[in-house]
Amino acid sequence: MANQVAKINGIAIANIAKLNGKTDANIAKLNGREFTGFTPTIVATGGTVTTDGDFKVHTFTSSGTFSVSTGGNHAEYLVLGGGGGGGAAGSGPFTGGGGGAGAYMTATGFTVAATTYSITVGAAGALGYMSGGYNGNAGFIGGTSVFSSLTAIGGGGGGGGTYWFSGYSVGGNASGGGAAGRNASGTSGGTHGNAGGYGYGSGYYESGGGGGAGSGGEYGRTDGTAQGGDGGAALTFYSVYRGGGGGGTSTSPGGGTGGAGAGNGSVNTTSAGTGGAVNRGGGGGGGADGGTAAQHAGGLGGSGVVIIRYQFQ
Repeated sequence: MANQVAKINGIAIANIAKLNGKTDANIAKLNGREFTGFTPTIVATGGTVTTDGDFKVHTFTSSGTFSVSTGGNHAEYLVLGGGGGGGAAGSGPFTGGGGGAGAYMTATGFTVAATTYSITVGAAGALGYMSGGYNGNAGFIGGTSVFSSLTAIGGGGGGGGTYWFSGYSVGGNASGGGAAGRNASGTSGGTHGNAGGYGYGSGYYESGGGGGAGSGGEYGRTDGTAQGGDGGAALTFYSVYRGGGGGGTSTSPGGGTGGAGAGNGSVNTTSAGTGGAVNRGGGGGGGADGGTAAQHAGGLGGSGVVIIRYQFQ
């Protein structure tokens, strides 16, 4: 007999595996109506495969293939681009901004066909460095992550501490980098990210934090004199914070705090900005003025990740 129950509490029957602990095979009728529940269909290999209750999770920490032998319409995913690198300080009172988080794309009820999908995991954005004895270069844009038709570009690099540099622009849907500390503007965020914070252009030249997945980067000096802007907030994806913005800094310096999993701004004149965590798509921290060229540098962005999850029982 055909199923006579379309939804329970707004959830389609095809997406319900158990009801009060019983599978559909053990339920003949629901309130007198014929009931057939969820039938697992997806069978696939690729990435690191783990089990989370009734779900299989394929985690790609580097590029690879997702091979589906039996398709279905109940997959969910996270596609996260690499974080942008933190900007370097220049010679003089010019600090580097925090890098922006990579773009994120996530959804449920996604259909995967019986085919092989190429997976690309975005690389970390390279850190900004000091060149020519005085120029602080901007951090680099993070790498793009791809699954099926989904493309999540990398986050914008933090602004370099030379002249009036703003955060390094991004051309699509990621978070923007924070501005260098000279009254520069942070880069605007895209449809899957948020803007970097503005820099402050006098005194301690506090740079802005990079935009995060959950919020924009903080402006320099928001938390007080000589304090770089904090990076934008990360979001929780599959129990892990990802997509934080890198922290800014100042000439004092007071390093801004990166969003969870992202890099912090330089906390003294003899250390560079710190890097974002691997596979968490966060931005690198900005570099402060002082010391060697390496000590002016921003932090490396965090690489991206692709996660595919589906119910299998």
